[in-house]
Amino acid sequence: MSRPELQAPPEIYYGDTEAKKYTNNTRVQQIQADMTYRALELLNLPPDEPAFLLDIGCGSGLSGEILDEEGYIWAGVDIAPSMLEIALEREVEGDLFLQDIGQGFGFRPGSFDGAISISVLQWLLNAETSHPTSSPPHRLMRFFTTLHSALRNPSRAVLQFYPTSDDQIQLITSIAQKAGFGGGLVVDYPNSKKARKVYLCLFVGGGGGAQVPKGLEGEEGMDEDEDEKVKFEKRRQRELRREKSGKRKEVKGRDWILKKKELYRRRGKEDVPRDSKYTGRKRKTIF
Repeated sequence: MSRPELQAPPEIYYGDTEAKKYTNNTRVQQIQADMTYRALELLNLPPDEPAFLLDIGCGSGLSGEILDEEGYIWAGVDIAPSMLEIALEREVEGDLFLQDIGQGFGFRPGSFDGAISISVLQWLLNAETSHPTSSPPHRLMRFFTTLHSALRNPSRAVLQFYPTSDDQIQLITSIAQKAGFGGGLVVDYPNSKKARKVYLCLFVGGGGGAQVPKGLEGEEGMDEDEDEKVKFEKRRQRELRREKSGKRKEVKGRDWILKKKELYRRRGKEDVPRDSKYTGRKRKTIF
């Protein structure tokens, strides 16, 4: 079967039916969770500190749920309206934007502490029209240039994608470098056809360390690891129980809440409640 990005533009391919099928597929959920956790590991953010992240190609919020679970504030962009509608129905925590990433981002410079993207970058490698500005190099340059601007210095962006050739990898990495990024490729399980995953780990400034992380080794990989499957199923069961009870995960730590509120203030969010001696008690809604 032909790859999705070769069949139609993403906003057309992921219509109502395909978007629901994608979101409800437990296999997709597991793979998406695995890759999101790996992207966060490569992002190398300071532990136990709130951060404002950009989820590029957020879709229906599968990656965003992991960001919520790990305690991050996030905003997501996607070009497919049907995907974003499902994300709204699922009541994800992030702010959602309908955005063609090939046209670049319009965020203020230094808005984000990091960015992740799961299974999206390959969609930019197909020309939408015959116009020169719709060519993959033009779209990639707008994408990387505006992404570099939107990230603070230092920070990282981790973009998982599915290349079909070494030429595609060379095109993407060279344009990212021209846009000002450092870093390079991280390939997990390079000897496994089924589990091999490619991540573009990009640095703005030092990016928390100028050395590109090493890829994971082995023949089987995360997709076949029983411990990972068990961990995913436990997380999924917790989510199902939370949905049935109507309760969302509570954040109890006073210091964590104060840091999160301060981050909101720095980002220009209005109506952030003032700090009080009660901050940190159990509450259904913090903001």
